[in-house]
Amino acid sequence: PKLLSAVCDLWGLWAIYLTKENPTILVFTEEDKYGLYSNLLFKYFLAEGIVCGHDLFVASAKEHPDNILKELPAPLLDGSYRKELGDEAAAVKSEDVQDSMKIAWRYQNLPKMETSPTTYTKFGHYYDVSKKMSPELCQSVKLHRFYLHEELSSENMNSGYARLLQSIQRIISQEGFDGSDPQKKQRNVLRIGIQSLGSVLWGDDVCCSDAPEDPQSLTKFLYVLRALLRKSLSACIVTVPAHLIQNKAIMERVTNLSDMVVGLESFIGSERETNPLYKDYHGLVHVHQIPRLNSLICDVSDTKDLAFRLKRKQFTIERLHLPPDLSDTVSRASKQDLAGSAKLLSSGCGAMAIGKQHLDF
Repeated sequence: PKLLSAVCDLWGLWAIYLTKENPTILVFTEEDKYGLYSNLLFKYFLAEGIVCGHDLFVASAKEHPDNILKELPAPLLDGSYRKELGDEAAAVKSEDVQDSMKIAWRYQNLPKMETSPTTYTKFGHYYDVSKKMSPELCQSVKLHRFYLHEELSSENMNSGYARLLQSIQRIISQEGFDGSDPQKKQRNVLRIGIQSLGSVLWGDDVCCSDAPEDPQSLTKFLYVLRALLRKSLSACIVTVPAHLIQNKAIMERVTNLSDMVVGLESFIGSERETNPLYKDYHGLVHVHQIPRLNSLICDVSDTKDLAFRLKRKQFTIERLHLPPDLSDTVSRASKQDLAGSAKLLSSGCGAMAIGKQHLDF
């Protein structure tokens, strides 16, 4: 699509692949520094699975899966999304009217940059981040949970990856998600969500040292996980604290093992937080890799400059564009610079130049 925007449309990219013919995809999300927005997108992915009627498998070593499921955003159903989007569009329109008084007259007739869709298009579902999903809707699908501290003892934390793979393989084989075996009942899709993989809580020191004791532990896990996804009706999202991994070679291997890689850069605590150029946004979205399943090349978007912002009720991803320069002062050469440049120029045509450049007449 030309525009990755509007609430949960980012996760709609993966919903395209969640079909009976080609459901397997591995999404790798680089967490932001404080993990605020990556956890929100993680919950969007799970909430979309519940609305679509997919089974869920939630794995975490940081937060209990029950607490994650309780914090899922509420979907906007039965036409309520039109009212919410209409309110947002009205607010944007009022801001445009106010900004029109500030923009110079020669720029008002230029075509405006479209940062978000002007009309509603059915692409996934929309969610209200200010409300929580009802327990009845959450319990309408089959939920599978994996909490590392309940599965393993504190003395045997090094086998967390192996135990997680065993749980995923057991769910795929027992619940009828294995694509290689003929199934008698109606098939469904399994959505797998793994939170903060590779962190210290998983018993891995890849985030603590440039030379970890077992540098292949994370990549071996992704090798086996990718093999399980390829032969099953499932899709998986994995969030990793990439800013803590010091070994760049490990990050390159992890990227190559993923189908899609998206990075989130938050402005919290950085210089861009106070920069007026980014006052309308809360961070940047870096699309490092796009899926190319069953094809030689992948579709390339016409823009790579994407930013996100968290509104009162919605999380949006928009094209990043800089606002016009509305400063009162204009950068021009001073009289002293003009006098100094005139002395350096020779006679003739060059004597007519009054600027710093020889051709500045």
